[in-house]
Amino acid sequence: MGGTDSKLNFRKAVVQLTTKTQPVEAGDDAFWDQFWADTVTNISDVFALIPAAEIRALREESPSNLATLCYKAVEKLVSAAETGCTAPKEQQIVLNSVRLLTRVLPYIFEDADWRGFFWSTLPGQTGNLETVGDEFPEEESLPLAQSLLNALADLLFCPDFSVVAAKKQQASEKPDDPQNIDSCEFIWEAGVGFATSPPHSAQLDTNRTELLKLLLTCFSETMYLPPVSDAHSIPNQWITYLCSPENRHALPLFTSLINVVCAYDPVGYGMPYNHLLFNDTREPLVEVASQILVVTLDHTQSGPNAPSSVDTLDESGEHGMADNLFVNYLSRIHREEDFRFVLKGLTRLLNNPLIQTYLPGSTKKIAFHQELLVLFWKMCDHNKKFLFFVLKSSDVLDVLVPILYHLNDARADQSRVGLMHIGVFILLLLSGERNFGVRLNKPYSVRVPMDIPVFTGTHADFLVIVFHKIITSGHQRLQPLYDCLLTIIVNVSPYLKSLSMVSANKLLHLLEAFSTPWFLFSNPSNHHLVFFILEVFNNIIQYQFDGNSNLVYTIIRKRNVFHQLANLPVEPHAITQALTRRGKKAAPAPTGEALEQPMMEGALPPVDAEPGTLKASLAATPGVASMTETSKVMPGEGVEGATGGAEGGETPADSPVKDPETAGQTEKPQPPPPGVSDTESSVESQQLAAAAAKEASSIQPPITPTEVATPAEESVARAPQRTASVSSSVTTTTTSNEWRATPEWVQSWKQKLPLQTIMRLLQVLVPQVEKICIDKGLTDESEILKFLQHGTLVGLLPVPHPILIRKYQANSGTTLWFRTYMWGVIYLRNVEPPIWYDTAVKLFEVQRIKDS
Repeated sequence: MGGTDSKLNFRKAVVQLTTKTQPVEAGDDAFWDQFWADTVTNISDVFALIPAAEIRALREESPSNLATLCYKAVEKLVSAAETGCTAPKEQQIVLNSVRLLTRVLPYIFEDADWRGFFWSTLPGQTGNLETVGDEFPEEESLPLAQSLLNALADLLFCPDFSVVAAKKQQASEKPDDPQNIDSCEFIWEAGVGFATSPPHSAQLDTNRTELLKLLLTCFSETMYLPPVSDAHSIPNQWITYLCSPENRHALPLFTSLINVVCAYDPVGYGMPYNHLLFNDTREPLVEVASQILVVTLDHTQSGPNAPSSVDTLDESGEHGMADNLFVNYLSRIHREEDFRFVLKGLTRLLNNPLIQTYLPGSTKKIAFHQELLVLFWKMCDHNKKFLFFVLKSSDVLDVLVPILYHLNDARADQSRVGLMHIGVFILLLLSGERNFGVRLNKPYSVRVPMDIPVFTGTHADFLVIVFHKIITSGHQRLQPLYDCLLTIIVNVSPYLKSLSMVSANKLLHLLEAFSTPWFLFSNPSNHHLVFFILEVFNNIIQYQFDGNSNLVYTIIRKRNVFHQLANLPVEPHAITQALTRRGKKAAPAPTGEALEQPMMEGALPPVDAEPGTLKASLAATPGVASMTETSKVMPGEGVEGATGGAEGGETPADSPVKDPETAGQTEKPQPPPPGVSDTESSVESQQLAAAAAKEASSIQPPITPTEVATPAEESVARAPQRTASVSSSVTTTTTSNEWRATPEWVQSWKQKLPLQTIMRLLQVLVPQVEKICIDKGLTDESEILKFLQHGTLVGLLPVPHPILIRKYQANSGTTLWFRTYMWGVIYLRNVEPPIWYDTAVKLFEVQRIKDS
């Protein structure tokens, strides 16, 4: 009964406040105390008892009352931060003030006229506050926002409220005075820079969580700005102040947040179903801590053209860029034990959804993996030493496997398109480093249930197979990622020692699909996908030929794909005819063997989100050329000069790719017919060799060593530049401005296709394979593979081209994309309570999945 009466009293106070036509005096403590006394005991009550409509009505019709309410709530927090809050009644006042501000702040941010309220000097903001302005004369000149942030930072290290009191100080005059304690001694968890693990307390965790929720709400002003660069040119003042030297708790707060996240173990001692028996107060704290970290670490730019990483930040520190102490502290972590702690913690949490047990649902599964991925991204971006630490051992594969798991699982769910992007962007960042490609050669033994074909191979095979799945059976909105997916494979391809037959078939199937004439002619940039895949084949043939007999065999089997590409028609009638047939012959009819491919045990096919599921819109996906810079690496040499790619990002319009399960592609290659080893006939092979020789002779020979680049290098360097506009000299447009392929346009890129290496390989090996099949009467492909394993093309191939690595390079477009994605995730994850639900956010659109 008492609880019901207290809620009723709180509700009456809200009604009184919203219906009063005259301003309520700030000195009327009897009235204002109704809002933070022990009337409500949890944040859900506050959200239920203060409807959104009444907050907006108060903002529009009684602005002075709303201003006084905010001021009085901050006043309570400042008072508690100065004197401490050890008594239960004092703690309840603090918590209710925090809850009320958490409820009200989003409605202040959604009105542009109110956003400056917290940053105005008090007590001069409104006339009725002058009566209480003398209570804190030292705070009088501070904006209300700074007073609030100072109080929250103090309260996050307040003994007996958010940290365990130090018993040694009991003999002092002011035991555990919040203003005198050294907060570095009260870091919440052992880990980076702190060796002592304080005793866990459920109540302390709950109090920290509520304080951090309000802090996150303060930062959320960004949500109410439109997704254009100009709107974000001025830094978020809330984040700027908290991460500045003016916050005396900046270092212990950052350390506490990173340590709490990385020390968290949701499984604990592994007792089955423990998460159903006990309430885990640490998980909500870890989740909001990770959100605070990714938001503050994103805040490094003072303008649209400001540097975006610590490498450039150190050089421009005098311009205020280094004032973000969170970024500064993160960039200075350097001890290996600290790196090991952070990496182990992140990989433990990222791999949590992959844990398999004999008892269904017996292990706790976390759901904040998107925040963890962004945090890992920020760690790598701001601390290059951490990135190199990750890549120097096989621990990087503990990051790769969960990312590929989430990519495969989310590929059909349009509400998780953002997750797909962040996963791909992380792999793009990692693929720019040589060690990542080398690590992929480790055998893949982890058997996570996924709806991919059973295979025996390396992590590189795993990556190729998942990428193929994304392209062939992913959601339509994933097409902007095709360039990134193929760029990742290109970056690692020079280091892949042995692809399996399954992944080799996948790569050939992608080339087969992307090289169909109707697909090439339907969009001005689709042909660049072919350039990417050809570059993969060239890299493997030139640098890893010895161990890749599976790929070489598959290229020989599918040699017609390369000859059809080399003989691509350029006549106007042929282009028109290809477009009218539009994919009717994109792939052969499925065979029984293809339809009965074994999948991993326990795997479930991906499904779209349930109708009604909320999703947040994303900013436009940056083109891969605008996200990368190309570096040349010669064998045995380091990275040479870098050249940036042109702006781009046009995506394939209509992908003809179908999953090989329904396109006749077999995971276990069909054995060749007796005596001909899948090469039809000896006569055909002779014709094929002649055609290959003719084709090879028609391709431009390598230019002299004094020139800058070979034709192959020149063509692949152009490959990522998938731009929407094409030179007017090689294209035509109709009166309706609709782009149409022309013979000149087709010829302009066809002559640059890097086919020389592959054609030379076919010219040499096809006759040899056919001869050995006829001479020995081979009917088993394993014998052909043995022959290819011992074969060599030394001295027969063109001069090896330089390895081109496309490294991730941040720009204003990627920065805005990450900011939009990050706040969209935070919006959707905070549903208990729904802090921003039904407010007028502008950074993204909140949409509901419709029933398809």
